[in-house]
Amino acid sequence: MAETTGQEKTEAPTARRIRQAREEGNIARSTDLTAALMLLASICLMYVLSSRLFDAMAAVLHRLLSSVDAVNPTRADDLGPIWDYLLGLIGWTVLPLLIGIAGVGLLVTAGQTGLLLTGKPLIPKFSKINPLSGVKRLVDARAAIRLVMSLGKVAIISAVAIMMIMAEIDAIAALPTMTLGAATAASAHMTFMLSIKLAALLVILALLDFSFQKYQHTKDMRMTKQEVRQEMKDMDGDPLMKQRRARVARQLAMQRMAQQVPKADVILTNPTHLSIALRYDSDSMRAPKVIAKGADFMAMRIRQIATANGIPLVERKPLARALYSSVEVGDEVPEEHYAAVAEILAYVYRLSGKIAS
Repeated sequence: MAETTGQEKTEAPTARRIRQAREEGNIARSTDLTAALMLLASICLMYVLSSRLFDAMAAVLHRLLSSVDAVNPTRADDLGPIWDYLLGLIGWTVLPLLIGIAGVGLLVTAGQTGLLLTGKPLIPKFSKINPLSGVKRLVDARAAIRLVMSLGKVAIISAVAIMMIMAEIDAIAALPTMTLGAATAASAHMTFMLSIKLAALLVILALLDFSFQKYQHTKDMRMTKQEVRQEMKDMDGDPLMKQRRARVARQLAMQRMAQQVPKADVILTNPTHLSIALRYDSDSMRAPKVIAKGADFMAMRIRQIATANGIPLVERKPLARALYSSVEVGDEVPEEHYAAVAEILAYVYRLSGKIAS
């Protein structure tokens, strides 16, 4: 039924529509991909910076217990001198971790959307805060698809996590038999491997989600035939303005032609449909030039101006057609037409008693 009313979105989005959507912040992107890669980056950074973090915690504990900055670290009044030390330690240990995670988030977002700065998504819209619109978004088919996808992700991640834990069940059972240091190291290694694998799985699922978001965005951006026609009309402008521009362009062309035709040595004709004005000056030109040309009405005007200025008209159908189709105004005559044009100019010069200049 949509097809019969002409409202089915079957056309690819135009460049203008894509540009406008981008300016409004309407771009295909996946928040899951950004979150997954930030999680993966945080796990890797914590693993790389783990020794620094443990050394920092040990240094803080040693400083507190040794009462270097406070006589009684259990009292809030005695903790004042240690704040400068703690802030410096946090900047040296935690700040690189936070900067790294934030940098990954910015890179992933920029990789999905490109460099885009726009404030339009921040402009309040009633449709976004309208309760009825919110309820409709909760119960529409797209919301159901998102719910199913979210539940599927939770199910997949839970199943993989259970399988990975079951694979390490013997190592987990052996932890009580180890020394404290060995058990701590083994637990940390198993936790890290479990975290990194689950984070990698999240990235894979997020990439699938990003592909779906791109597909959905492209589908949403499609246009009806009427929308494409209307946009082309808007881009081309009002038909009356187009006619006015065309009329002005014709007037300018007529003015240029009226200025150039009187300078011609000869007018080639077809005899009625085409007119080509030729001029040759041996002092300034390497070869004869086409200084004006026209078809139908323009051809008639060229002949009228030439007749009024006493410029001879010579009928050469094949040559006129060849020069009209292959030579632009202001260009020289091609070398393959030199002989024919030279013969015509010589003929004209003999008739007028003019010596070739």
